[in-house]
Amino acid sequence: MGLFNTIFGDKDNEKSKSQKTSFVNWIPLTSLEQLESIKETSKNEAIFIFKHSTRCGISSMVIKRFEALFTEDHQHLKVYYLDLLNYRDISDEVGYTFQVMHQSPQILIIKNGVSVFNASHYDVTQVNLTTFM
Repeated sequence: MGLFNTIFGDKDNEKSKSQKTSFVNWIPLTSLEQLESIKETSKNEAIFIFKHSTRCGISSMVIKRFEALFTEDHQHLKVYYLDLLNYRDISDEVGYTFQVMHQSPQILIIKNGVSVFNASHYDVTQVNLTTFM
């Protein structure tokens, strides 16, 4: 089939390429100093922190579904990506600063310097993004 797909094109592959457009503008969360910036910026707009474990199958599935929630209308939302395996100290500080028990995967939504919403595991995919615009 590979030869036929090369000659005539693979419509399924073309569909999957066009469906991979993501409207999430991930901001890597890699330093403790960023938490102060997040708290300050959250005075004017909601800030999302997505805590992700790259070794967890559930987390990998949830991040894909979370990205699928974003439409063009949501592309301006600030979404921080926290790699739990490489930045465990930052994850611990996120929990302490925003008074949210650690889970993975997990979404925190910060507004006016505090967590106004958090969800973990598959509940992450149920967040109504428009509520926080």
